[in-house]
Amino acid sequence: MTTTNVRQPGIVGYFKWLWQQLFGWSVQYYCLLFFGLGFQLAIFLLAPITPVSIASFVGSILGITCVLSINAAKPINGWLGLLSALCFCYCAYKATNYLEIAMQMSYILCLDIPVLINKNWNDGIEDKIRRLTWKKWLVTLVAVIIIWIVSALFIIELPKCIPAMVPDGRPWIDALSWTIGLCGAFLTLLRYNDTYYFWTLQGILSCVLWAVTLYQGSASPALLVTYLIYIANDVLAFTVSPWFKKFR
Repeated sequence: MTTTNVRQPGIVGYFKWLWQQLFGWSVQYYCLLFFGLGFQLAIFLLAPITPVSIASFVGSILGITCVLSINAAKPINGWLGLLSALCFCYCAYKATNYLEIAMQMSYILCLDIPVLINKNWNDGIEDKIRRLTWKKWLVTLVAVIIIWIVSALFIIELPKCIPAMVPDGRPWIDALSWTIGLCGAFLTLLRYNDTYYFWTLQGILSCVLWAVTLYQGSASPALLVTYLIYIANDVLAFTVSPWFKKFR
């Protein structure tokens, strides 16, 4: 079944168009997608069912599909990313990983809303992709260090101003993960394929964050598995994604 960006008028035509965006992906993406769906379903069914486990399961399924659709340059990632981000925000709030919430909000602003506003955002993306120069890399790395330190200190001091707020249990890891994710989202918005270096590092940092959170008893294993799949998705991007086709 082939996909098209020609959308029929009306709400029914819009949903048909969204459905079409799930087809025409590389076979590697479908393999990773169904592996992720099966793994997440097993985790969900084997664990106690709670509001957090439900949000983790739904957010993980939507999130995995979202990142794969970004790799495949399919604009359905707008809705998938928005809904998964809301689920992850709830899980992060319950786990007191507050800057994870900030990271998910940055994804909504940089990755989801632009696609929802402009359905042709991904059209001809191979011709729009560019790379960072060494000067832009230097500026980016300096920005990462500054944002990391400032955000970590901010989230550490914030509970002192809001006594009812539970302190962030992992402020420095949380801050670094959000900083790398923010830069990755911004570079994606500007269509730099260097974003995938940031996505890969962010996935590793999120694995560390949620592994520590899980060890401390404040998270579902679904989130850890989700970020492991995100890393696998990033590896695929370097080989089969349209984001790197221009430079292969």
